[in-house]
Amino acid sequence: MKNTAISSPVAGCMRWGAWGAGFTTAQYRQMIESCLQYGINSFDHADIYGDYTTEAEFGEVLKEMPSLRSHMKLISKCGIRMMSPNRLSHTIKSYDTSKEHIINSVERSLQNLGTDYLDILLIHRPDPLLNPSEVAEAIEQLKQQGKILSFGVSNFLPHQADLLAKHILVEYNQVEISLIHLNAFNDGTLAYCMKNNIIPMAWAPLGGGLFSDEDHPRYRAITATATELAEKYNTGLNEILLSWLHTHPSGIQTVIGTTKIERLLQAKVAASVKLEREDWFRLLLASTGEDVA
Repeated sequence: MKNTAISSPVAGCMRWGAWGAGFTTAQYRQMIESCLQYGINSFDHADIYGDYTTEAEFGEVLKEMPSLRSHMKLISKCGIRMMSPNRLSHTIKSYDTSKEHIINSVERSLQNLGTDYLDILLIHRPDPLLNPSEVAEAIEQLKQQGKILSFGVSNFLPHQADLLAKHILVEYNQVEISLIHLNAFNDGTLAYCMKNNIIPMAWAPLGGGLFSDEDHPRYRAITATATELAEKYNTGLNEILLSWLHTHPSGIQTVIGTTKIERLLQAKVAASVKLEREDWFRLLLASTGEDVA
């Protein structure tokens, strides 16, 4: 049985292709090999990234060097039907969690990535027309065929994840979590994950760039506190911002959407930094501007 465990950081690939750096195949290969060299072995995709092109571009490396596959974990997401020149049949942006769409999406991702299985498949967004028994049928079929090893969701609230969990094992929930996006702490998402042994994966864990935006209303307070703590823990500012997530007992794994190996290495260091309780609350105060009740 293959091991599907992931660890922080997960390399987010959304900006590697057409939606960002526009990597050549050689640059994809260099980035992948650098990640693996430093023990960063999980790569996060979605079928829609790069207008449905990034998976295939990443897959060119695996087709040239198939031996790399056994050293990595591949995550992908499906369920969004995006309007694109590469999907002319899509006439409106919508969600599709039908059995047919999930299976077809996985088959296409496998072909594009040059692999015969995904380590983790996530439903990308909650679908108001989601039929949990139909999703479960698709996932069970894909698991039985060995095409996916684990299943989870992305951007699901507790009641939405719970609906699916009554029909199929949900092992992951990838949601936006950072010091400036605190919803998961307050809406029950992290508590639900802990209660049900679901691994939370944080996308935009560094605030999607807002931590470098001097116009953000909490910029100065957060950076001042994080800089003070970076000196205390003998590490960097980004490492402190990420360690704030890692200190939470739910076991948050971070998805770092960068094209720079240096940022991933910072995140790897952050995974080993555990803040003292009062320091954790100092950062929370810097974020909210208010003492806890």
